[in-house]
Amino acid sequence: MNRKAVVGIAGATGYTGSELLRLLLAHPSVEIGAVTSNSSAGKAVAQELPAFAGRTSLRFSPTAPESFASCDVVVSCLPHGASGETIAKIHAAYPAIRFVDVSADFRLDASAYKTWYGHDHPAPALLPHAVYGLPEFAAEAIAKAKIVANPGCYPTGALLALVPLARLGLVRGPFVVDSKSGTSGAGKEPSKGTHFVEVNESLHPYNVGRHRHAPEIEARLSLFAGSPARVAFTPHLVPMNRGILTTAYATPAPGVTAEELRAAYDKSYADSPFVVRVDEVDVKNVRASNAAHVNAWLSGGFAVAASAIDNLVKGASGQAVQNLNLMLGLPEATGLPTIGVTP
Repeated sequence: MNRKAVVGIAGATGYTGSELLRLLLAHPSVEIGAVTSNSSAGKAVAQELPAFAGRTSLRFSPTAPESFASCDVVVSCLPHGASGETIAKIHAAYPAIRFVDVSADFRLDASAYKTWYGHDHPAPALLPHAVYGLPEFAAEAIAKAKIVANPGCYPTGALLALVPLARLGLVRGPFVVDSKSGTSGAGKEPSKGTHFVEVNESLHPYNVGRHRHAPEIEARLSLFAGSPARVAFTPHLVPMNRGILTTAYATPAPGVTAEELRAAYDKSYADSPFVVRVDEVDVKNVRASNAAHVNAWLSGGFAVAASAIDNLVKGASGQAVQNLNLMLGLPEATGLPTIGVTP
């Protein structure tokens, strides 16, 4: 489109919503048509989020369909359940609007969703219109999509590390995925598990065998790799604000070398503005950027693949902007940082 696209943010006060607002305020081809929050409706954005003081005159409006009447695209940062329900209401009122959903509501089919989230899907009629939005492997479908299901943060790291190796037949499962996330991945609402004294100087696995990102990793690895995959996924919470380090293990194909594993990344991500193979995979090097760093090794009979991402950027809001760019026909790196904050 020749004019700037008008984008609305549903649920803009949480970590992903405020990060998305930060990115879109600097985006050269977008203007923000609405930022919504039922709890903060009527307040100035800078009153609720002081980091935006002097940078925007936007005010929060209620999360209702009419708030988005002028928008071309709505990015929903609402919790699962509420997000799908809100998208369905906006779609019914304004059928031309397209969506990026940062929640989990369009990542799984209705049956798997009910199994893992404990309730019926909030908008089953819209599921056929949704595309899983991992841009490195689905750019063409994303560009045409009515609804893009933004991948979860853990699945993003796991899939970027494993898909190039699996789809070229260099490794086979079952796959073991070990991920460590900063506490912002747990969301803004405080809980005992994210309290400073619980997290500081501590490290522990959680939701082993029942984390909701497990079926997403397994389903999408199977799809992108072209064959069924079994995945054992274990997440850990670590005492840092941002970042996810994923280390994944698989069986290498007979005769495969470490150089071939690394070459698979170079081939798969040759045209990617964000995914880079590096010697040192470290979350500090991707902080506050949409970059993803990857590498692979052979060790003890296993192929070991690692990735580092910022969970709030490439793992959530930055990837949402990347998907938004594809939907608008823009270069996918438009308005996105590719270099991490150092030190």
